[in-house]
Parts: sequence; C-alpha cells; structure tokens
Amino acid sequence: MQENKYLVLDIGGSSIKYAIMTDEAEFVEKGKVPTPLDNIENFIKTIGKLYDLYKDKIRGIAISMPGILDSKNGYAYSGGALLYNNDKEIVKLLRERCDTNITIENDGKCAALAEVWKGSLKECSDGIVIVLGTGIGGGIIKDRKIHKGKHFFAGEFSFMMTNISESDNLDNMWGFKNGSISLRKGVSEVKGLPLEEVDGYKVFEYANAGDEEVLKILNKFTNDLANQIINLQCVFDPEKIAIGGGISSQPILIEYIRKNLEKNYKKFEDKANLPRIEVEKCTFCNDSNLIGALYNFFINF
Repeated sequence: MQENKYLVLDIGGSSIKYAIMTDEAEFVEKGKVPTPLDNIENFIKTIGKLYDLYKDKIRGIAISMPGILDSKNGYAYSGGALLYNNDKEIVKLLRERCDTNITIENDGKCAALAEVWKGSLKECSDGIVIVLGTGIGGGIIKDRKIHKGKHFFAGEFSFMMTNISESDNLDNMWGFKNGSISLRKGVSEVKGLPLEEVDGYKVFEYANAGDEEVLKILNKFTNDLANQIINLQCVFDPEKIAIGGGISSQPILIEYIRKNLEKNYKKFEDKANLPRIEVEKCTFCNDSNLIGALYNFFINF
C-alpha cells in the first residue's frame, strides 16, 4: 500500500522551510527557500514552484505561517511581518495556483498542535505552549483542540502587559520582556559586546560555564517568565506548560524557570496554596511548526 505524502510549509520572515512528510509525520525530504518580502504575487509564485515539484506525489499542502488567521475559512486578518498578507483570502488565492487541498494555521498554534499530537502534551486535555522567539508565541490547548477565541487572537502572548502601573509603556509587553532579544541585550551589555555578536548560543555558552553576570541576567529573565506562567495558570489552569523556541533546548533554562516558579509560589503561601504547574521543554524544536501544520491538515481533511 502506497504511503500518503504531503507538502508542508513553515513560512517565516526570512525563509520558507518545506518538507515532504508522511501520515506519521516522518520527513521524506527537507529544504528551504527565501521568503518573498515584496508582494503576495511573488509569495504565491514561490509556493507554486514548490507545488510544481511535488504535485504528482502529494495529497495536499499544509502551511504554518505568522498572523491572525481564520484557518477554517483560509483567511488572514494579518500576516505578521508579511504585511502583504493582511486581509487576504490566502487559501483561495493559493488554490487558484495550486490545485490541491490547502490548510493554513498560525505558527504558534502549529507548535502547540505538534505537542498535543506527538509531543509533551500528548497525554493532556488542557495545556499551554509558550514559544520563546523574537517575541512570545504559543497556543492554548483545550480538550485537545486549539482554543482560538472570538477574533482568533488567543495565544498571542506577546501583547500581554507585565507591569500594569506602567501600561502606557509598550516596552512592558511580555514579548519585549521575554523575547530572545531581551536576554541577548542583557548579556551584550554586561559583557561589553555588540548585540549582533551575542546570539542564543553565546548566551548559554556563558551560562553553562557558570558566568555569574550572565546567570544573574538569566535568573531575572526566567523570574519574569515564571510570573507570567502563574498569570496564565490563574486564567486557564492547564495540566502542563511546554516551553518552545530555540533556547528551550538548554536544560539550564528549564531548571531556572522551575526554580523561579517555586520561589514565586511560596510568596502566596500565607494567602493561598496555589497548585504547582508542571513545566517542561517542547519535544519538537525546529520541526514543531511543520509537524503541527500537518496535524492541522488532518483535522480539516
């Protein structure tokens, strides 16, 4: 019996990662092409060329992409950094070029779907995925399904405010406080290095070597993160929270998150005995959006 295959795309701000995948999320082939930054016509043309390469082998196209998306109707209210996708019937436009079944879903929500399908949330009914990237992405899983909200905005954690007494200052948005740039900037300042020389690898090279200055920055970073995890817990009370993004592969990050969670829980002991939330790293890192996009395809077809 011939195995079904699918063209799966993870559309980012600089590149479109693509893969040919099976029903069991096995990777047959992988690659990437530059993301067009100029207009939707070239966006569709780029995806169309990939479709042409594989159209005789696949049963459909599953897409992870940035933006506020009505995935059921294939509509993008916003395209994230790809502004040309704002207010576009993405699936309809793509199907005019690619004669196959096509689905779209927000990239953070795809990461959450990957975890509930085959990852760290697979035994959970309710969970949250927090993706630490340039901002804070993620998704909310309720009854093993993505909770999207009235305006498809649920899970857009970047816009949460971290300091209500300074709510006019957008620097207090969670995306700025716990995006990777915040961690990199702190390390670049204490080490006197240009920001462009300090990536995630450099940060954790210092941290894993026990550098006290960097560990102090990591401690503040994870303490801010722990406070927001407790806020999410108060609203949704999930069984588990999974941390994704490139830096989540560092065991010391999860260690410090757990340590700061426990410290913050203890602040409440005189008022209430808050339940402790289980926190672990996501199972999938760079492939999470691809795996979740494929699962979203199966949900819709």
